[in-house]
Amino acid sequence: MRAPRIAYAFSVVLIATLSTALSGTPSAQTEISKRQKELQSIRDQIAAMEEKMKDQSKKEKVSLDLLDTYDRNATLLRRLISRLKADEQDLQLRIDTSRTTIERLQQHYDFLRDEYSRYVVSVYKAGRVHDLELLLSSSSINQFAIRNEYLKRFSRQRKQDADAIARRKHDLEQVEVRLQLQLGDQRRVIEEKGNEQARLASLAEDRRKMITQIRHDRKLLQQSLERQNRAAKDLEDMITQLIEAEKIKKQRLAESSVHERLPQPAGAGNFAARRGHLRWPVAEGSIVAQFGAQRHPTLKTVTLNPGIDIAVKPGTAVTAVADGEVARIWWLPSFGNLMIIDHSGGYRTVYTHLEDIKVLEGQNVKEGEVIAESGESVDGPRIHFEIWKDQEKQNPQLWLARQ
Repeated sequence: MRAPRIAYAFSVVLIATLSTALSGTPSAQTEISKRQKELQSIRDQIAAMEEKMKDQSKKEKVSLDLLDTYDRNATLLRRLISRLKADEQDLQLRIDTSRTTIERLQQHYDFLRDEYSRYVVSVYKAGRVHDLELLLSSSSINQFAIRNEYLKRFSRQRKQDADAIARRKHDLEQVEVRLQLQLGDQRRVIEEKGNEQARLASLAEDRRKMITQIRHDRKLLQQSLERQNRAAKDLEDMITQLIEAEKIKKQRLAESSVHERLPQPAGAGNFAARRGHLRWPVAEGSIVAQFGAQRHPTLKTVTLNPGIDIAVKPGTAVTAVADGEVARIWWLPSFGNLMIIDHSGGYRTVYTHLEDIKVLEGQNVKEGEVIAESGESVDGPRIHFEIWKDQEKQNPQLWLARQ
C-alpha cells in the first residue's frame, strides 16, 4: 500500500512547482504590469492624436501638418499592434501551460482517487477484524506495540491521502478558472488587434487620398519642399550633436586616470574599406532622386539632395548596409521616422521614411539585418538614404555596390 503515499509525495512536489510557474514570479508580474502600462500609454497617445486630427480637419481638410499627424498616429497604431501581437503570443504560451497543468493534475487526481477507493473497499471487506488479528498474532509485547503504532500511522496517512485528493480537486478547479480567464484575455487582445488593424488600414487610405491632393496643389508642394529643406537642416544639426557627444566621450576618456578603450560598434573601422562595395539598404528598387542638385518635376525649382531616394514597394524590408550601432531613432516632418547608424571612424548612415522599426537606440546591428520597413513620402513609396563622414555628406552611389 505504499504506492498512494509515493504518488502523494510526488504530487505535492509537482503542484508546488506548477503553482509557482502559473502564479508567476515577482519579476514576471512586474514585466506584465510594465507592458500593460506601456499599452495604456500608447492608447492615450493615439487618443490625443485623434483629437488633434479632428481639430486640424475642422480648420483645413488637407494640410501638411494634418499629414504629419496622420503619420504620427499611424506609427503609434503600428506600435500598439506590435505590442498586442506580443501579448497574444504570451497569452498563448500561458494557455498552453495551463492546459498541460490541468492534464497532469487530472492524471494525479484520478490516480490518488482510484488508489484511495481501492483502500476503502479493502477496509470495508476486512473491517477492523483484520487489524485486530494482526495485533493478536504478535509474538511479543514489543511487536504488539510496533504494529499498533504502524496501524495508527497508516490510518493518519489515509486521512492525509483523502485531504490530498480534496486539495488536488481544488487545485484543478483553480487552474481551470485561470485558463478560462486567459482565454477571455486572448479573445479580447485578438479583437482589439483586429480593430486597430482596421483603423490603421482606414488611416492609410485617408492618407493616400490626402497625398494625392497635395501632389496636385502647387502651394502645398512648395510648402513641402520648404519643410524638407528645414528637415534636412535639422538632420544635419542632429548629426553635429552626435559628433560633439562622441568628442566629449573621447575627451573624458583621455582626461581620466584609467585609460580604458570605449566599447566600439561591431565592425568598427571597416566602413571606409567598403567604398564601392556596400550592400544596398533595400533588395529591390530604383533611384528616383540622386545626390546633389535636383530639379523638381512640377515646380521646376532646384534643391540639394543630401542623399538618394529609392522608390520601393510599400512595406519593403530596410536593412543595415554595414555593421554598426543605432545612434538615433527620431521623427522629422517630411522625413517621417528616421534612423542614424554609427559605423565608427566618423561614418554614419541615415535611413528615412521608415515604418515598423525593428531595432532600438544603442543596439548593435549586423550588415543585412532588417532594421525597419519602408514607408511613403509625399512623392510616393520610398526610402531616403544618406552617408556622412563626420559633417561631410557623401554621395551614396559612390559607396554602394554597382547594380
